[in-house]
Amino acid sequence: MGEDVEMVKPESAAGEGSPSPAPRPNKAGRRSTATPSANERLINQLRKRRHDAVHRDGEPERVQRSKGKLTARERIRRLLDAGSFVELDAFVTHRSTQFDMAERRALGDGVVTGFGLIGGRQVFIFSHDASFMGGSLGEAFAEKVCKVMDLAERTGTPVIGINDSAGARIQEGVVSLAGYADIFYRNVRASGVVPQLSIIAGPCTGGAVYSPAITDFTFMVRKVGYMFITGPEVVRVTTGETVDQEQLGGADIHSQRSGVAHFEAKNEDEVFRQVRELLAFLPQNSWEAPPLRESDDPRDRADVELQEIIPESQNIPYDMRDVITRVFDDGHFLEVQPLYAPNLVVGFAHLDGESVGVVANQPRHLAGALDINASVKGARFVRFCDAFNIPLVTFVDVPGFLPGTEQEYGGIIRHGAKLLYAFAEATVPKLTVITRKAYGGAYDVMCSKNIGADYNVAWPSAEIAVMGAEGAVQFLGRQRPGQAKVDRDALIASYRDQFANPYQAAERGYIDDVIEPRHTRSSLVAALRMARTKQVVAPHRRHGNIPL
Repeated sequence: MGEDVEMVKPESAAGEGSPSPAPRPNKAGRRSTATPSANERLINQLRKRRHDAVHRDGEPERVQRSKGKLTARERIRRLLDAGSFVELDAFVTHRSTQFDMAERRALGDGVVTGFGLIGGRQVFIFSHDASFMGGSLGEAFAEKVCKVMDLAERTGTPVIGINDSAGARIQEGVVSLAGYADIFYRNVRASGVVPQLSIIAGPCTGGAVYSPAITDFTFMVRKVGYMFITGPEVVRVTTGETVDQEQLGGADIHSQRSGVAHFEAKNEDEVFRQVRELLAFLPQNSWEAPPLRESDDPRDRADVELQEIIPESQNIPYDMRDVITRVFDDGHFLEVQPLYAPNLVVGFAHLDGESVGVVANQPRHLAGALDINASVKGARFVRFCDAFNIPLVTFVDVPGFLPGTEQEYGGIIRHGAKLLYAFAEATVPKLTVITRKAYGGAYDVMCSKNIGADYNVAWPSAEIAVMGAEGAVQFLGRQRPGQAKVDRDALIASYRDQFANPYQAAERGYIDDVIEPRHTRSSLVAALRMARTKQVVAPHRRHGNIPL
């Protein structure tokens, strides 16, 4: 539906710019400028009502421009394919009469809802209109959002929420709280059924943050979008802390420290580009395959640079992204949560045209060790990919779990088990490449053969062992009373020769092959083709009990 409203006008207008009716034919067949017909009056009333619903005397533009933001409808137009948006419930208003609410009505009730196309594929969308009562949620507002969420679930279509809301509408009391609960319930019902994306394009407080937290991916606009349970003033009064919106719940906080945000953008147009890019990797729903992407990148392309990418010393880091971009189609990789828990890299790529989820240790940060945040980040990503038929490719260079009291007291055992659980639970094709270190329990966790991986290979530089040689010698080389002095260097070299290599695992069948790094792409393409028809029959149960 367009936003420009045209009135039916006669050939000779009664007044310049006035919404006059079109001429009607008289009995002789000639056009007349007489009184408009009943149908013409009805059409003009509709057009005027729609114009009022959209423009509201320019209030949306005035309010949003004063804050450096787009209006709710402008956001939708910029995100969706041009001309594809179909609005629903434009004429809905709230039904509250308390606290002078009868005089505070606006068509649409503070949220724009409907459906349209992104890249030619259907999506449902809602966009908060903060120019009306701060975008606060009331009964009618919630009903509109719930309607598009129900339609999204029934039709197997992704749903996108553009959030810019002051939270529950105080004037409507418990009715607004019930409205939030209705939305949360639908978020949970749709989880793993259709992709759910949230854009934070303004301050979101209280109940307005919980729905985005349940959705699959959250995007935030820097210096514009904020998320917090209680705002800075409540924090100051209750705790004595003085913080501003940016320090409490800005994009940097949630993309770097809390892990709530998956993507951040410098402006709204960039966030819309990010959303479109992400959706290109995702299926419409849980029963469809992700879309294929055409590429001229040869399946059997060898990359000789990979032969020398691992440093000679195991203590020297390298950037795992260099491995990832050399292996996948056209070197393209969409990283998710790049600033949070950077010791684990997760994101999307294409392999032989197919969408895949990538999970990789990052030796540049904490030597690639798994800690609490990385474990949770990886587990949630793995479970998303498994829910939406996206195969998993894992690159392993992990020295173990991060030691220390902070990690132990924080529950690294429980959180590390989440990543283990997620990989073991996943039934999509699972392919694993061990590039260097794969030590101890972290080797098991990183999609090892024994927790259900379909194809595991190692580079010649791989070290698959209970622990590193130096650590092992600490235990194995302890000098006992009366025993000759142990030559530590010789013992370390001996341990490396026997255990710190991929061949003992290969002899046992724990890896399927040891490959030259340059052949990684062609090996993974062949394995992905092999595993396309994979089927797993799970035991009958309501659901598992992941260690949350």
